[in-house]
Amino acid sequence: MQGDESLSNVKLGNIIEKILGKRDEKEKKEKKPRSQPAGSLAAYHSKPAKISVPPERIYIKARVLQSLEDLDAIKNEVNSGNILIVRLGPLAKKNADDVKKAINELCDFTQQIDGDIARLGEERVVVTPSFVKIWREKTT
Repeated sequence: MQGDESLSNVKLGNIIEKILGKRDEKEKKEKKPRSQPAGSLAAYHSKPAKISVPPERIYIKARVLQSLEDLDAIKNEVNSGNILIVRLGPLAKKNADDVKKAINELCDFTQQIDGDIARLGEERVVVTPSFVKIWREKTT
């Protein structure tokens, strides 16, 4: 079970929580819309469209993130109005830095479309379109 050991060594849940936790804290402090930093490559790409009216059918889909190239398919699904549960374990076994890049890219994407992202367990995240918000229990 060497694969399971490498996943625990990476501590995927901690990586996800660290990235998403920093973003949540930043949102609480800022309470204002985010803009792209000067010189950002994202400024050269068209902004994903925010879905104002939910599609007739909304699916919850599970996807496995094998590489960073899979991110476009995930974004397309969310842009279509679907909710994605993304398993990051296989990518974490290959490259922990790619997991960080993927989480950051998905966080930026959800901010652009006014969607939401949250951790689901140790190796999964859920990504939602703009008309679906994830409930978070308030901590004291």
